[in-house]
Amino acid sequence: MVTQLPSSTQKGIIYPDSDGQPMADNTKQFELIVWIKDNLELLFANDPNVFVAGDLLWYPVEGDNKLRQAPEVMVVFGRPKGYRGSYQQWFEDYIPPQVVFEIWSPGNRISKMAKKFEFYERYGVEEYYLYEPDVVDLTGWQLRNSRLEVIDQMAGWVSPKLGVRFELSEEKLEIYRPDGDRFLTYLELDQQRQQERQRAEQAEARAEQAESKLEVLRALLQERGINPEQL
Repeated sequence: MVTQLPSSTQKGIIYPDSDGQPMADNTKQFELIVWIKDNLELLFANDPNVFVAGDLLWYPVEGDNKLRQAPEVMVVFGRPKGYRGSYQQWFEDYIPPQVVFEIWSPGNRISKMAKKFEFYERYGVEEYYLYEPDVVDLTGWQLRNSRLEVIDQMAGWVSPKLGVRFELSEEKLEIYRPDGDRFLTYLELDQQRQQERQRAEQAEARAEQAESKLEVLRALLQERGINPEQL
């Protein structure tokens, strides 16, 4: 069931749905954001109480519309799927996003990323992953004792919340589902669907050929006075 949650203008305060910033600085960053977000949506498609979003403004404190961040990908366990103009935490049983992803781009600045880190740590993110595609480097932090502490080894790391495994090659980041299947791009998913359709069509053609041969055999038996149903 898809749920639409209310927006707030309590006490005359407006919580904008946009901060005027672009979702991504370049095509590589955009593709990575979409890749992670869409695969996580597929992973939790059958769980109505896991909400996944990309570039959605998150307001943690009612009454403060300046205090906000827009994680490039965020996952919230315990909240229903559905439309939101922004994630206003007081309308979400005060549940913060537990997992966030950020993709480093040339437009990022250390000061900006430090502020994001402080925000995520302060407002309850349990796992934070920052990927730098130009150098193929993934850094992760996990909440321990109210602080986000760096994960020493990301290659082979399995996310406690998501159940996914991270691997790094010389060329790119790979993410694997709990069932061992790799996160696929939209093009790879489409190619996979086409291959499955071709296999289904080939199987149907083989079944039709087998049926045709069987009909020919039945006809030959009947010509010789043999009832094929009695064999």
